[in-house]
Amino acid sequence: MATIAVLGTLDTKGPEHAYVAELIRQRGHQTLLMDTGSGAAPTVDPDITREEIAAAAGIDLAGIQARQDRGEAVTAMAEASAKVLANFASTGLIQGVISLGGGGGTAISTRAMRALPIGFPKVMVSTLAAGNVAPYVGTKDIVMMPSIVDVSGLNRLSRTLLARAAGAICGMVEMEVPPATDKPLIAASMFGNTTECVNAAKAILEDAGYEVLVFAATGMGGRIMESLIESGLITGVLDITTTEWADELVGGVLNAGPHRLEAAGKTGTPAIVTPGCLDMVNFGEPASIPEKFKDRLFYQHNPQVTLMRTTPEECTELGRILAEKINAYTAPVTVLLPLRAISVISAPGKPFHDPAADTALFTALKTHLRADIPVQELDCEINAPGFAEACAKALLSQLSK
Repeated sequence: MATIAVLGTLDTKGPEHAYVAELIRQRGHQTLLMDTGSGAAPTVDPDITREEIAAAAGIDLAGIQARQDRGEAVTAMAEASAKVLANFASTGLIQGVISLGGGGGTAISTRAMRALPIGFPKVMVSTLAAGNVAPYVGTKDIVMMPSIVDVSGLNRLSRTLLARAAGAICGMVEMEVPPATDKPLIAASMFGNTTECVNAAKAILEDAGYEVLVFAATGMGGRIMESLIESGLITGVLDITTTEWADELVGGVLNAGPHRLEAAGKTGTPAIVTPGCLDMVNFGEPASIPEKFKDRLFYQHNPQVTLMRTTPEECTELGRILAEKINAYTAPVTVLLPLRAISVISAPGKPFHDPAADTALFTALKTHLRADIPVQELDCEINAPGFAEACAKALLSQLSK
């Protein structure tokens, strides 16, 4: 039997949360009904009041309520809920969490859920779940379930959907993770244009006794990888695909933010880094590309993805940025350069083949890199078997030190 936190604004959505809590109890689990509201009095009796949540986080809820600033109240309750929920989870008081909400409720509850570890069961039934949920999910495994109708009263449709949501969180807490032999974890970054390289290096590392987690270098993938590295779960980093920095610098749609490539430095995690796919900036369909780029070189990857070639000037800056990030690493790190192509489409005879841009990238990277950081230059393309082997062997060498 598990205890599941039912978290929500009980001033506006009390009966709905109480309904879900009752279904969970019928399943044989205990519930902890937590009120995160800040307006009128709760419409059902909570197990944990809003005042208790605020006090536990050192927040003056009465003062905030007196100012009648809803934005301030939502922000305060989100921060307080995150602290309280994280404490409940770390001490074993709860084994899962579910919430129902509109805009404010979703903001509060998902902020709290993002404070919980990956793997901890989290379900958010939201009016916003059918849209862009990236700001709410962040780098965590929050299950976002569309409410279809507003979370406003119980009716034939909402009862059905909320019952399914209650079943989902119960199933999550009931499911035991099958036992496995834990191996040291390697985090690897991959893109379609570096898949062959990463897969080949992955096989070598797995033969050596490591488990490799592969993250798609699509913006959120890079953010999640950085988050896991920073959590201390990762033993080594195979950062073959640093393409997200091209999007960050130039303005593409798959950027991972300005802190990409920093986690390994903060945690002292051994790493190898290559400039994989820094030849391309990602956009959507052609009509979505900003007018200022109209004279650039493009490649239609698929109907939804258009790639733009980086220029020598942009590559010079990308080389400097990578060097700056890598220079902060305290654990062993090696930079590997595939001199013939940094992606499938930058090879000789391919659409993005541009020796001047690649040379600018390599030169800037080597110029700004710390003198004690080894650089291996290989006369091959990034997906050549020899390059993958060199990456894997370099990382294994670092891990053995």
